[in-house]
Amino acid sequence: MAALVEVMRRLRDPNGGCPWDLKQTLVSLIPYTIEEAYEVAAAITEGDLAAIKDELGDLLFQVVFYTQLTAEQGQFDLDAVAQQTADKLIRRHPHVFGDQQAQTDSEIKAQWEAIKQQERAEKGQQDSVFEGIADNLPAILMAQKLQKRAATVGFDWHEITPVLDKIREEIAEVEEELAAAEVDHDGLEAEIGDVLFAVVNLARHAHVNPEHALRRTNVKFKQRFQAIEQNLAEQGLRAEALSLEALEEQWQRVKHTQKSEI
Repeated sequence: MAALVEVMRRLRDPNGGCPWDLKQTLVSLIPYTIEEAYEVAAAITEGDLAAIKDELGDLLFQVVFYTQLTAEQGQFDLDAVAQQTADKLIRRHPHVFGDQQAQTDSEIKAQWEAIKQQERAEKGQQDSVFEGIADNLPAILMAQKLQKRAATVGFDWHEITPVLDKIREEIAEVEEELAAAEVDHDGLEAEIGDVLFAVVNLARHAHVNPEHALRRTNVKFKQRFQAIEQNLAEQGLRAEALSLEALEEQWQRVKHTQKSEI
């Protein structure tokens, strides 16, 4: 860590540092940080340990970069961030570092949320169950967080059946919008958003990470369609030359082959 911090300091040195690094600000780094976080997730999904190590290093560098900038502004450095995080984790785990008892996941989650609520109150933040949820989170992640927070105050179903019913209800409302003589695009967008929100809720109740599930399906779709493209190329054909029915036949053939190989 000391070596990495020193590398960062040299990169930001006005005398002989890197021109690109010297131009960066807290705001300009945001897209790079988001990109690095997604690359970590991709490496973990692929199960490539070497890539995970590499991408974690890139993400860590983002943290070091931010704290170099704030240290230059006379605010806080990497040590201060690390210490604050350590203190927060100790405070939020009294069943590990204190004398409180919490054994089950539900007990630990309830305790965690109670401590966070107390912290928000001490900071004078708005007394809302949603306080602290960033507005610029990816939509799926934000839906998860909103649902989890609402559940902490009892706004949640205790069985999965009504969750499935809600999805059917929302799909029916999408169908109504589509069946209108003149489709209201804004209304249609809102109804499709409700369907997506309901599906995220289903994933939460089923203990499935919706981001991971969708990422897995994306990979599967890409692999199957690329297999179709390869099959067609061997025949001297291209996908755009086939009808939808012919492509669907190819899809089912690839799907059956891949399932047989599992």
